[in-house]
Amino acid sequence: MLATLVICLIVFIAVVAVSARLMENSLIYFPSKHPSGRWNAGDYGLAVEDVWLTAEDGVRLHGWYAAAETAPGSAENSGATPVILFFHGNGGNLTDRMEKLKLLTGLGADVFIIDYRGYGKSEGRPDEAGIYRDGAAAYQHLMDERGVAPEHIILFGESLGGAVACELAARHPVGGVILESTFTRASDMARKVLPLLPPQLYLKTRFDNLGKLARIHAPVLILHGAEDTTVPPYYARRLYAAANEPKAVLFIPGAGHNDVSVVGRKEYAAAITQFLDNLP
Repeated sequence: MLATLVICLIVFIAVVAVSARLMENSLIYFPSKHPSGRWNAGDYGLAVEDVWLTAEDGVRLHGWYAAAETAPGSAENSGATPVILFFHGNGGNLTDRMEKLKLLTGLGADVFIIDYRGYGKSEGRPDEAGIYRDGAAAYQHLMDERGVAPEHIILFGESLGGAVACELAARHPVGGVILESTFTRASDMARKVLPLLPPQLYLKTRFDNLGKLARIHAPVLILHGAEDTTVPPYYARRLYAAANEPKAVLFIPGAGHNDVSVVGRKEYAAAITQFLDNLP
């Protein structure tokens, strides 16, 4: 009887592991394709420019470029407006970040947001290597097509977007990195979702944000909801501990995973403003 139970358990684990591996990307990415979304930015008081670019592997990507609404903070002395290169989370598309774009442009920064492959109007299907290529294409666009110096590019990663920001900042010079509701590693999230199944049995995706932070030598700001149950605050504390100086962290009381900028709007905006003002 015991032997039969052991065999059944092994078979069950194997089935779950194989299923999780086969469905890995569909369990990580939840894109909304065009025409789903709020595509008339003017309805929200935003003036955006459609941007088309091509990733290294030939995938065509779509993004929006929104100019700053107010005079820049730290850029007043340097003669250049900071550009926030925004990488959104794993759900929806760039149109779901309308309010956040409005907030950020109101703080005196231009904002360039892209849809990863498979999201919005972008072609292809998302995976870890692919969205890293998408981030690199957006970074290159800012330098080659808009003449933005690396020190004026501020990477902003929202949740899963933090993985793209960390990958990019670990490989290329940037002016700063902002991480909102970001996790430590994909394996840590996998253990949270499937605590009885070792991630190495089924998980190919790494998203090693914790390891990459040690290689990032730009200023880092971490924003996190104090009541986040999707990515608990403990993850933010680990990221903060791993980051190099200068660094700052802000936990928003009462905020969960997706409402950090809404629940703590005043503190949230003040932290980003201070971060931009203190950049070298």
